[in-house]
Amino acid sequence: MKPIRIITCAVLFLFLFPFYAAAGEITGQQLARQVFDRDRGMDATSSAQMVLVNKTGKKRIRHFYSRRITEEGLERQIIKFTAPADIKGTGFLTIEKPGWETEQFLYLPALRRTRRIVTSQKSHRFVNSDFTYEDMERHPVDNYTYKLTGSANLGSQDCHILESRPKPGVESQYSLIVSYIVKQSFVPVAVEYFNKKGTHFKTYKVLKLERIKGIWTEIIVSMEDKIKPHTSYLKIEKQEYNTGINKADISRKKLETL
Repeated sequence: MKPIRIITCAVLFLFLFPFYAAAGEITGQQLARQVFDRDRGMDATSSAQMVLVNKTGKKRIRHFYSRRITEEGLERQIIKFTAPADIKGTGFLTIEKPGWETEQFLYLPALRRTRRIVTSQKSHRFVNSDFTYEDMERHPVDNYTYKLTGSANLGSQDCHILESRPKPGVESQYSLIVSYIVKQSFVPVAVEYFNKKGTHFKTYKVLKLERIKGIWTEIIVSMEDKIKPHTSYLKIEKQEYNTGINKADISRKKLETL
């Protein structure tokens, strides 16, 4: 499970306990599948802030909007920064293809060119935030092994604790991901990331959650770098679902012209 697929408003839905509960305890693989397959709407648009906070508490605030569409189970999403001036016009495009090849493109207006994000760059920071390019894309359930290790209460939320490890041959900067997933809504409300040395170095949290048109939506989330230290917040200001976005509006051409 990866957070923020920026936008990801992504970790949500299904209000009834799954049919697995009637037949027996849910497995780690089944839980991961429920999280991945949540109904997130056929399309979504949002306007949001990205707030970067350093160790002294100094803040940098950025504004952006995103559009996402799903067709035949595959997603494409475009993100465009609108302020401040030093990042205005910067765009990011993610396109999922059959066979689970995911293409990512970053448009830099100062250079007036689009560059593709290659596998070796997926661990790099997305626009100098605490989210990486790997965090900005979905990952097939079958790419990981899973283990349910127990339950925990986070605030008023009763959560499964799910450990995920990439299978041999799967490219990832993480050796282990520990997710706290709300049992009735399948929303991961906290995720701990461990690097290749086994060190817990990043934590993702959902700080505010709301239902919009019946869809659980992460309104405020954070990603904390526990080593620097540094924290990035994403705060949704407006969110809409199922508005009829045109697929042509989420393309490399639009990445450079929006």
